[in-house]
Amino acid sequence: MLAIGLMSGTSRDGIDAALIETDGEGQSRAVAFHAMPYDDGFRVRLAETCSRAMAMERPGFEPLIASVEGELTELHVQAVADLLGRSGYVAQDVGVIGFHGHTVAHRPERGWTWQIGDGAALAGAFGIAVVGDLRSADVAVGGQGAPLLPVYHRALADGLAKPAAVLNLGGVANITFIGADGTLIAFDTGMASGLIDNWMQMEGGVPYDAGGACGARGVVDEARLAAMMADPWFAAPPPKSIDREQFTIAAVQGLTLEDGAATLSAFTAASVARAVEHLPQRPVHIHVAGGGRHNDTLMAMLAARTGIAVSSVDALGWDGDALEAQGFAYMAVRHLKALPISFPGTTGAPEAMTGGVLFTP
Repeated sequence: MLAIGLMSGTSRDGIDAALIETDGEGQSRAVAFHAMPYDDGFRVRLAETCSRAMAMERPGFEPLIASVEGELTELHVQAVADLLGRSGYVAQDVGVIGFHGHTVAHRPERGWTWQIGDGAALAGAFGIAVVGDLRSADVAVGGQGAPLLPVYHRALADGLAKPAAVLNLGGVANITFIGADGTLIAFDTGMASGLIDNWMQMEGGVPYDAGGACGARGVVDEARLAAMMADPWFAAPPPKSIDREQFTIAAVQGLTLEDGAATLSAFTAASVARAVEHLPQRPVHIHVAGGGRHNDTLMAMLAARTGIAVSSVDALGWDGDALEAQGFAYMAVRHLKALPISFPGTTGAPEAMTGGVLFTP
């Protein structure tokens, strides 16, 4: 069936909307993609919402969070409308929408994860069934609730040389290991572009380090990097996941703009290198998706610090910008077919399990 996937990621830069045709198993064909950026004001409100949610013992709506959820939902309605307009299809052609919402706090150690977004309102806007709240069921039984994309990565990577790895570089980084025998292992590796973006916004007055040009002019402060990598989270074995707010730019305060960008880029690369040590075999190749793949300095550091060939998934004919949104469309179809989206090797769930809540129009 035709399915739409929606992703508002930890980079907080906007909404990715993808239309695919899939059976939720071995077949998936990209049809259309649309990226809709958030304006600066909404990004600020969304960041404040995340900070407030992370400070809570349990999820609880307050006026700001409720207001931002309403805005977020309306923006997703607009993104779907734009996607349909660009694709040539109409709502009646689409079987389901996979709606990730936006993660405002991820606290699996406390037994909860929180993605805001009104699935019922989205379903009502188009008359299309919506599958949302895709992480909570996994966390409720002791899983990490993340990463969820590995099941889609495995479907796409069927013909790749194994063992292979797919690395997603959003605000947070996660890696999927696919063994020669189909073994699937996945977990968050640490920060990706989140801290680099924060640094460039706070110290450079620009949204991100375009192409890694700023980091390329800097020198990595290896002492500060070592201190950051000493966090016990990196030594902990998978499954594991992390919230974007767990690390801050405080560790590089006082450095020049260029040296800070270089050091934070090296932090991402070193985190991935540490993650590779947790895998049962070294991948023959790391295929990189997400916005971070456009950072040439980061990509070069990944290759240097892991000692593994690194390249963009675009070289495989995949769309590295659309991959996450496509994956949530794929998972929505799997939900309709009662197929699992998380596994013991990916989230630490006790068994393979489906997830999500169905909102019917």
